[in-house]
Amino acid sequence: MFNLIMRSVPWNTGNETMEVGRVFEYTEDSVADQFRTADGIDLDSLARLPCLFMQEGTGDEIAYVGSIFRARIVNGEVRFEYAIDPDVAPLRNSLIYANRHSLDMPRDFEFSRNHWALKEVDLYRFLLRNAHPRRQRPTVFRIEDHENIEPTLASAMMPFDAGFNEVYGAIQLAAENAGLHCRRADDIWENPAIIQDVVSLIDRSRVVICDCTGRNPNVFYEAGIAHALGREVILITQNEGDIPFDLRHLRYVRYLNNAEGRAALSAALQGRMQTILGH
Repeated sequence: MFNLIMRSVPWNTGNETMEVGRVFEYTEDSVADQFRTADGIDLDSLARLPCLFMQEGTGDEIAYVGSIFRARIVNGEVRFEYAIDPDVAPLRNSLIYANRHSLDMPRDFEFSRNHWALKEVDLYRFLLRNAHPRRQRPTVFRIEDHENIEPTLASAMMPFDAGFNEVYGAIQLAAENAGLHCRRADDIWENPAIIQDVVSLIDRSRVVICDCTGRNPNVFYEAGIAHALGREVILITQNEGDIPFDLRHLRYVRYLNNAEGRAALSAALQGRMQTILGH
């Protein structure tokens, strides 16, 4: 058995309320009667059950599994404090809707009304059968559970070498002209380990530019992270042979490291960024 608590807005405060009159909606009478008392609702017993915290909708809304650890009735409302279980991956409402009969949620209107229901279903057995397990977390660096892309941020992955400073300037100019601002990992110092700064920068970026010149292993590593995170990656190089074999099927921009070549690079990157941004 589990609590199903549906709200019209996301779950992110740790404290919420529900009208007393909406508790036990969409609940079988035989189930609800187990949690009714002469004084009203047995909140202590409800709080012992796992909870599915949902936002109204049947699409990409995010639902969470967790628990209630304090609840009381005040002025006709149940006020409760809750916690999300960090070991259970968030669910999309589309998955829940597709399996609504298994969760005793057969009525569509239940997905569009604030209410607190009880379902005589083993929630964790359902999760084991239907939900994808949380992916194993990296140990070398940390990535956030949810994407937080900054729509105007671009990042440049390139060797930390003075010979690339003017190339970086050309990349920054292209980004600025496309409506973005560009950063390198050496522009920031937010974490004790530089790899965490690099990964965090990539993860927040709308576009990632990787300069493969010189076959720098750090740049290849960073390009792999950017691809794995699903970022828009633009490869550039001074030498065609420096593009790794596994990436040669991708388009790249070749440039000369002189004033004319950097100007051409900047123009090419600006056009590519504008295409990505839909300008």
